[in-house]
Amino acid sequence: MSKTITDVVCPFCGTLCDDLIVTTDDEGKKILGVDNACAIGAEKFIHSSDHSHRVTRPRKMQEDGSFKEISYEEAIEHTAKILSNAKKPLMYGWSSTSCEADSVGHEIAELCGGIVDNTAAVCHGTTLIAVQNVGIPSCTLGEVKNRADRIIFWGCNPAHAHPRHMSRYSIFPRGYFTGKGAKQRKIIVVDPRPTDTSTLADIHLQVEQGYDYELLQALRAALRGEPLVGDIIAGVPKETVYEAVEVLKSGRFGVIFFGMGVTQSLGKDHNIDAAICLTKDLNDYTKFSIVAMRGHYNVTGSGQVLGWQYGFPYSVDLSRGFARYNPGETGSIEVLKRQEADAIFVLGSDPGAHFPMKCVKEISRLPSVAIDPHITPTTEICDVHVPVAFVGVEVGGNCYRMDNVPIEARKVVEPPEGMMTDQQFLTEVLARVKELKAN
Repeated sequence: MSKTITDVVCPFCGTLCDDLIVTTDDEGKKILGVDNACAIGAEKFIHSSDHSHRVTRPRKMQEDGSFKEISYEEAIEHTAKILSNAKKPLMYGWSSTSCEADSVGHEIAELCGGIVDNTAAVCHGTTLIAVQNVGIPSCTLGEVKNRADRIIFWGCNPAHAHPRHMSRYSIFPRGYFTGKGAKQRKIIVVDPRPTDTSTLADIHLQVEQGYDYELLQALRAALRGEPLVGDIIAGVPKETVYEAVEVLKSGRFGVIFFGMGVTQSLGKDHNIDAAICLTKDLNDYTKFSIVAMRGHYNVTGSGQVLGWQYGFPYSVDLSRGFARYNPGETGSIEVLKRQEADAIFVLGSDPGAHFPMKCVKEISRLPSVAIDPHITPTTEICDVHVPVAFVGVEVGGNCYRMDNVPIEARKVVEPPEGMMTDQQFLTEVLARVKELKAN
């Protein structure tokens, strides 16, 4: 016999699809099938239930570079000691775990005077800075599905990065006021190169690489009826800019979805300032909102929890006994480059695969712990690797969708016997840190 679990949340990307149907064996230990998920989401579920290739116990690096299995108790003791002894530990990641685990981890950082930083530091941190500067006229994905007839994808490729975004919310679904689905919507894609998403566009603004700010300001000027100088603006013909503006003005409800092509190109937070101001200007003619295309399934939740606890969404420095926030100074990459951290704790991310090589070398030099269900480039350079259960598959927890809507992820199968969850491990480390700090 098999069991069917409905309304399962997919812990892959920031879309957090909540309509999956998972079939398990009668004992609830193995996943037999996943319906409604994209290929990547389905693979995450199927992969997690195959225990044959998984590391199920903590490992500690030996002097020759090999790893030796240790107990969870030894891993807890090791983690607590390096964090307690450090004067300024860097605690990075937090985007692929639950809000409950984030909250416990932040308490550890506060006790140890550490720096807490999430993956927004290398993706949408510039968005958060812009929102602090000028605010954000946003909406939920449900509103997009039911109301939006004008969609802009700027610097993102949801066909690959958020595979069900277009079918569930932005292009194809038939909503309450969008009963004709894609036939009722106009799509504009802004990208320096043709992509699978741009093939669906009514207008593809093929912006010159690094000139997003110029194109955003040109759209704002055209929207106000100002003359544009030159025949080509940021790589886009002037006539196409005017055409795009008329399409946007003629809609009833529009949304700008933007990704790392804008947040990490030349201009960074100033690009997002301009995009938000363009959204504000469009509201003089019609209803318009803007939404960031967040990557990790709970990177939004990580920023939310940090905001609740310390008032800042990322790069929070607690080393002086109170929260400080200055991206570019208190960010993880800057701290590692300046060799300010004296220990590193990584959870729910893989800086070893994505940080500059100078930072990766610094991680390998420092006392370090990596918490991850997988073997990754980061776990291979850290002193201790602690495998944990998959959030959203083997343990539930609260997560935030890219539009800041909280969604409760569900447990569908049991983790390997004896394996701890993120929250359980962090809770044990917190208790041991308190004991060490009291002595």
